[in-house]
Amino acid sequence: MRFTFTEKKLPVSADVRAYAEKKLGKLDRLFKSEADASVTFSMERGRFIVEATIRAGGMIYRVTETTGDMYASIDSAAASIERQIRKNKTRLAKRLRDGAFEREISVPAVPEEDEEGEFQVVRTKRFSIKPMTVDEAILQMNLLDHEFFVFKNQDEEDRFAVVYKRKSGGYGLIESD
Repeated sequence: MRFTFTEKKLPVSADVRAYAEKKLGKLDRLFKSEADASVTFSMERGRFIVEATIRAGGMIYRVTETTGDMYASIDSAAASIERQIRKNKTRLAKRLRDGAFEREISVPAVPEEDEEGEFQVVRTKRFSIKPMTVDEAILQMNLLDHEFFVFKNQDEEDRFAVVYKRKSGGYGLIESD
């Protein structure tokens, strides 16, 4: 597993980094391919926050844990991600075909300039859009704990689509023509 550590408003010792690498590195056995882990350490109101994101096989697992001790936050984050992986691994095995998330598709760059100077893009995010079913997209959106998820709907000839959480409950689907 490849690690990327980020510190926000808090210097972190090499011991803490080694501990996080040891704890999260144990999760590498749950993935078929090489995984990337991003760990962010921060402190807010006297509480230690660990944000861990693991990307493996096209799936993204993310968790944020806050406790009074940095080591406890790391332990809790590792346990939460492992629980998330195990919970969804059986669901994925039942629903998905082999290699569903292994393909990579390049996405053209999005222009960042505004037409009349009224709008300002403050953040640009690039990602690959993968063909998947609506159920797979909802599962991925829930894993990321996002409000919406963009994907190519393989049931509709790989048309672009967006699933989103409705305020009244349930999910919505927006498809392109």
